[in-house]
Amino acid sequence: MTEQQLAERLKPVFEHLHHHPEISWEEKETTGYLADFLKKEGLKPKTFDHMTGLYVDIGPGEPKVGFRTDIDALWQEVDGQWRANHSCGHDAHMTVALGVVLLLKEMEAHLPGAVRILFQPAEEKGEGAKAFVKAGVVDNLEYLFGAHIRPHFELKDGTFAAAIRHGAVKLFKGNIHGTEAHGARPEQGVNAIEAAAAIVDGLKRIWIDPNRTGSIKMTQLHAGGQSSNIIPATATFSIDARAQDNETMEALTTGFKKVVESVETLYGADIDWETAAYVAAAEVDSSAREILKRAIIDVAGEENFAEDIVTPGGEDFHFYALFRPQLKTTMLGIGCGATPGLHHPHMTFNWERVPTAARIIARALVLALKAVRQLRVVAGNDAQGRAVTGDGRGDGR
Repeated sequence: MTEQQLAERLKPVFEHLHHHPEISWEEKETTGYLADFLKKEGLKPKTFDHMTGLYVDIGPGEPKVGFRTDIDALWQEVDGQWRANHSCGHDAHMTVALGVVLLLKEMEAHLPGAVRILFQPAEEKGEGAKAFVKAGVVDNLEYLFGAHIRPHFELKDGTFAAAIRHGAVKLFKGNIHGTEAHGARPEQGVNAIEAAAAIVDGLKRIWIDPNRTGSIKMTQLHAGGQSSNIIPATATFSIDARAQDNETMEALTTGFKKVVESVETLYGADIDWETAAYVAAAEVDSSAREILKRAIIDVAGEENFAEDIVTPGGEDFHFYALFRPQLKTTMLGIGCGATPGLHHPHMTFNWERVPTAARIIARALVLALKAVRQLRVVAGNDAQGRAVTGDGRGDGR
């Protein structure tokens, strides 16, 4: 199938997905549309009783490599109306995945193994990847690739990167419980605002490795009532933490816990809090990255290969490697001139890069299958050698 033929097949698919966005955990029509598409191609998609999303296997045997796409849309205001909107490119990602399906189906008889394509819900909530992990969808995979379109200021249109190094994000929400008192007798109360101010001050004193990047700050604070002569007993707050790697995020989290405990002791307040949202930082596997790099060069040419993207944005794709360390993962960065930027209600991009991205991913999956097969051959030879010598070191005689 030529790229032009692939584009002609995929363009109406993209148009449908773009005009039928659904928010996280409500992607019912999207799931149905994708399942119908796959069935028409002679495949047997697997859906879930307890959640949206699906996956499908192509090729012989048990899948050992896979590609994941996200399927949900954002909820945002567009031209004065709040609605679901595909302004993060998930409509493009789904179209890439279906393009990969068409390409692999065409070469199915010659595939050196099976491939699993994951259509994952709820990426925007940071929950879909964890749900797929819990459902066992990736348990037997060794390689897993993802993809994301990039804004024009991050990646030149027509170029592709073999890794997107997203940062980690944690959002904490909490409540401070003090004691009300008359404004003239502050010693009789526990001022929730002063306790919150102490948290803000304490956050500034959390130390991280100076060679790493990270930040933690209070982004919301609500306290006090209509009367200004009352010591406020309660306050609610939100904390935003960012780090370029998971180790630094753990340091920030530990520091935040210590700050809260210190403020409780110093002010006599009770503080309860929870992690309202969490997205892990990228865990890029070098072998997966090399495979994707080779696929980019094979399909798009060396002149269109770009270096890794380092971005402060978050992606729940990286939970796969965090919770299943055996997985070798990386994400394709698709340079498609996305403008003004991701999550802008009127974000647009160069659609012509979608078929190329599908061909790159399909090529990477085939290369990954060959890598898995080669590793098994080497492992088999090692095992045979140990059986002959008895201890794997040779008999020394």
